[in-house]
Amino acid sequence: MERAGAFTAISGQGMMAMGGVALAAAWVASRQPTRIWWLATWLIAAAVSALLSSYAIIRKARAAGTPLLSGPGRKLALGFAPPIVVGALLTGALFRAGLDGLLPATWLLLYGTAVMCGGTFSVRIVPVMGMCFMAVGALALVTPPGWSAAELAGGFGGLHLVFGGAIARRYGG
Repeated sequence: MERAGAFTAISGQGMMAMGGVALAAAWVASRQPTRIWWLATWLIAAAVSALLSSYAIIRKARAAGTPLLSGPGRKLALGFAPPIVVGALLTGALFRAGLDGLLPATWLLLYGTAVMCGGTFSVRIVPVMGMCFMAVGALALVTPPGWSAAELAGGFGGLHLVFGGAIARRYGG
C-alpha cells in the first residue's frame, strides 16, 4: 500500500554517492584558507551531488518503467524545489553579509525541508530522512561555529549514507 501513488525511483545508491561526496567536501572545505574557497568547495560538492542523484534517479526510474515528470514524480519535484531555491538565494545573501557561519544550519534545515516536502510523495523513509536533516540543522543553530565541518559531514555525509543504504536494501537500488 505504501508504494501505491508514491514515487519509488529515489535511488539509495545515488544517496550513498552523495554522502561520499559530502564527506570528501567536509574534509577539503575544512582545509581551505579563505571563506570563499570554503564556499566554493561546498557549492562544487552540491553541484556534483545533484548530478549524481539525478543520474541515479533517472537510471532507476527507467529500469522500473516509472515516469519521472508525471504523477508522484512531478509532485516530488515541485515539493523539493522551493526550499532548494530559497537555500540558494539565502546562501548568497548570508555570505555577502558575512554571516557564513549560519550557512551549515541554513543548508541542513532547508535541505531537510525539501526532502520532507518532496518526500511526502515518495516512500515513508524519505520524509523521515528529511526530519533527521532538520534535526541536525537545528543542532547547528546552537553549537559553536567550529563544529560546522562535523555537522555538514554528519548531515550530508552520514545521513545520506545511512538512509541511502536503507533505501537501496529495502526499495532496490
